[in-house]
Amino acid sequence: MTARPEMYRFHNGEKAPLQFAVSEYEARIAGLRKIMEEAGVSAAVFTSMHNISYYSGFTYCAFGRPYGMVVTATEAVTISAGIDAGQPWRRSFCDNITYTDWQRDNFWRAIKSVSGEGAVVGYESDHLTLLQKGKLESFLAPSKLVDLYVPTMVQRMGKSAAEIEMIRAGAAVADVGGFAIRDAVKEGAREIDVAMAGRDAMELEIARRFPDAEYRDTWVWFQSGINTDGAHNPVTGRTLQRGDILSLNTFPMISGYYTALERTMFVKEVDAESLKIWEANVAAHEYGISLLQPGASCAEITHKINAFFEERDLLQYRTFGYGHSFGVLSHYYGREAGLELREDIDTVLEPGMVISMEPMLTIADGQPGAGGYREHDILVIHEDGNENITKYPYGPEFNVVG
Repeated sequence: MTARPEMYRFHNGEKAPLQFAVSEYEARIAGLRKIMEEAGVSAAVFTSMHNISYYSGFTYCAFGRPYGMVVTATEAVTISAGIDAGQPWRRSFCDNITYTDWQRDNFWRAIKSVSGEGAVVGYESDHLTLLQKGKLESFLAPSKLVDLYVPTMVQRMGKSAAEIEMIRAGAAVADVGGFAIRDAVKEGAREIDVAMAGRDAMELEIARRFPDAEYRDTWVWFQSGINTDGAHNPVTGRTLQRGDILSLNTFPMISGYYTALERTMFVKEVDAESLKIWEANVAAHEYGISLLQPGASCAEITHKINAFFEERDLLQYRTFGYGHSFGVLSHYYGREAGLELREDIDTVLEPGMVISMEPMLTIADGQPGAGGYREHDILVIHEDGNENITKYPYGPEFNVVG
């Protein structure tokens, strides 16, 4: 009878070049083990895309199956589904175990083969579902559960020099997409046509800069007219018209690292009321950038930008916070919620953090200046200030196009 194992190791081929040197991952694991030691954790069990990618280099695609990573004092092992064969091992800096579909919950049996039973287990409360938490408790029988969501997030919030260079390259790719979109904007073009031009330009630029990378999940949100009212509104087939407000949003991903560029644009002309709001948002953007200094708190910065808008009777049109952290799978999958420009976040900016400035105002349809106005730059916090790594110009002088 054919063997039907619960799990196996499928080390197929050679290890692939990863986005960072092995020493970078070893340093991250060393930092994690320090966190574990301080918390009394003997086995960290991760299930989120962002932590698995951060600590191993492997960025999974779930398709309904669970994925994991187990780190102990001596081992670091990714856990993947058989449908992915040898790729998770090739794309992990560490070991990998493949679990099979021969019986339900072989995933947890594979986890247990590394963690053992009765351990003090660290987990991620921001990702583990109630169903999977129950299975963790059933299979691993932990002597204690410790939530590692916050300390691992804090570790990810501080970027290494290698990460900053990756993010800098990503910002440059986002700019390439922005310029391609600007060239594609024409009266009569569809949103989808413009979006595809930006996406294709970024994919080609990533492949040029990173020939050994994995290419996935790079995309564009390009909105026009009323579709600009929400930051994350999907692309449609709407046709661009003269005088339309536009929202350019490019999102390249390079081996698990997202960056973004967002700009307000108009087709051929901008009316006086829209120009007034646009210029006010640009002024808030520039003011916000000046506030991103080491030692300033997220809440303090937010209150100051609020006051700026309040003085101009525009605060009521603000729709969300003013910026957030960038890093592994941020912001789309792996939110580093401790570093966001909101009134309720007291995190103090430190050198090595990477954060966006992105004020947005939304004016309802039928009102003068109707539409969504948004500018978005990415900044690195240094000892002596900040560095803006976004180079595509913002404002009316460059972005009335078509």
